[in-house]
Amino acid sequence: MHVMAAVIADATGRILLARRTEGRDLAGLWEFPGGKREPGETPEAALARELHEELGIVPEIGPAVISVPCRYPHKRLRLDVRRVDAWQGTPKGLDSQALAWVPPHKLTSYAMPGADRPVVAALLQPDRYLVTPAADDGDHGAWLAALERAVDTDSIRRIHLRNAPPALVRDAAALCRAGDVEVLLNGDIALARELRVGVHLKAAQLASLGQRPLPAALPVAASCHDAADLAHAERLRCDFAVLGPVKATPSHPGAPGIGWEAFAALRESCTLPIYAIGGLGPEDTATARAHGAQGVAAIRSLWR
Repeated sequence: MHVMAAVIADATGRILLARRTEGRDLAGLWEFPGGKREPGETPEAALARELHEELGIVPEIGPAVISVPCRYPHKRLRLDVRRVDAWQGTPKGLDSQALAWVPPHKLTSYAMPGADRPVVAALLQPDRYLVTPAADDGDHGAWLAALERAVDTDSIRRIHLRNAPPALVRDAAALCRAGDVEVLLNGDIALARELRVGVHLKAAQLASLGQRPLPAALPVAASCHDAADLAHAERLRCDFAVLGPVKATPSHPGAPGIGWEAFAALRESCTLPIYAIGGLGPEDTATARAHGAQGVAAIRSLWR
């Protein structure tokens, strides 16, 4: 089932949500307005029709936000989400559905169907996740300078500190904190607690845990390679996951990537934000979003 939905934003940045009415599946949950694409319709025409029928508006359909493949117990769908920043008319609940104009930072407080949750993440969280390379012995100054360039010049807002000694990690965490950048340490839960930063769990480490290792105020991510990893990351209430490799990469010589179709298939059963990793760069962000990814995670393409 191909379902179209809209992120409708008013002049103040508030976003319109609609509540599913009684008698429908997932009744009472809030969602981005839209509906099913009919045979023969273009995606844009389907969304314009649905918004006119449900809200009484004539919208100008904008760019893509994300396309989320999702599997429910009784159906499979792809939620294709577009921005709508201009329209004619006043939105009204023509199907007796409740409507709410919500500031972006409050979207996470609304209970939503599984397919809509990655849309919220796509609106609020970074689309790039920098994984730092190993720090060469004795060249920590150059490594920190490269990290600072990533933060200041390339506007990286989420970083996985990997393969760095504790002293360098402390300096890097301080640099990122000053730049309002979210930091996750590679597997070191104790040091993450001490520094009050996040932790990125390795796949084997993820499987060994029975509960979330850090409080909700500190981010937890996980490296995942299959559906079991993703399911466990969701059970542990991780904040996001990284899945791949999507393409062949020098860090995994001889191992072919899983490809975008396999990535999308694994994405179906997980509602966490998921970064695609493996041979990817910023230029792959649109393709990643089209397959349900939050964005791309990378070392080489995001590190100068």
